[in-house]
Amino acid sequence: MVMRITLNIFFIVALLTGCSNTDDTVDKEASVELLYNRAFSQLRSGTYGLAAKGFLEVDRQHPYSDWATKAQLMAAFCYYQSNKYDDAILSLERFVRIHPSNSNVPYAFYLKAISYYEQISDVGRDQKMTRLALKSLNEILVRFPDSKYARDSSLKIDLARDHLAGKEMEIGRYYERKGYYLAAINRYKQVIEKFQTTTHVPEALHRLTESYLAIGLKEQANKTASVLGHNFPGSDWYVDSFKIIKGKTFLEDKKKKYWYWPFN
Repeated sequence: MVMRITLNIFFIVALLTGCSNTDDTVDKEASVELLYNRAFSQLRSGTYGLAAKGFLEVDRQHPYSDWATKAQLMAAFCYYQSNKYDDAILSLERFVRIHPSNSNVPYAFYLKAISYYEQISDVGRDQKMTRLALKSLNEILVRFPDSKYARDSSLKIDLARDHLAGKEMEIGRYYERKGYYLAAINRYKQVIEKFQTTTHVPEALHRLTESYLAIGLKEQANKTASVLGHNFPGSDWYVDSFKIIKGKTFLEDKKKKYWYWPFN
């Protein structure tokens, strides 16, 4: 559901040593130049698993070098590219823990959030990854509001929230079809109260009106329909709310300024 991060948004650079050895074997106590360039070459060729191992070897053999720090983040990037999201997340958390003041920490937080975000499944399945993505994306806005990752994170937060609202709507509609109206009402209220800016609110108000009417709570249905009419007067869901009143006609109360239907 998202275009994958590509190399050009990261700081990826190769050591300018002229080394062209791309042998897949790992040399014992090899130079940092040889190890890093080999891993970088594997990354460029799309062999992400080998590249991740190569970057980790840089860190293992030269743990105190500047290139080891870069290699740790590069390994996480390789895991991400090969869809090994769990490994990527663990590597990124380790990087942040070891290098909390590194200039690439915002990127590490962003890549972690994206690793969750790309695992978001359709609303018919468990939404654990959606919640984790939302938490991680929000963390970027709190920690790094002025970073270049803040705007994209904000956009993805809106999409993730809409996804969670969609899940609540799916469950609510299921309960309503089964006749479990109180359970359905609780789900629709969740959408209205917790996901007010999502695209699902008009339908949630309409379904809430339906459910209230189904259990005879006409006053609550009336108030819910008035909120729908006030906030979404051009919505098809508002039109549908008129149609579900059997034999009744909506009238406009000029004083109260909301739509209602006259109950006997």
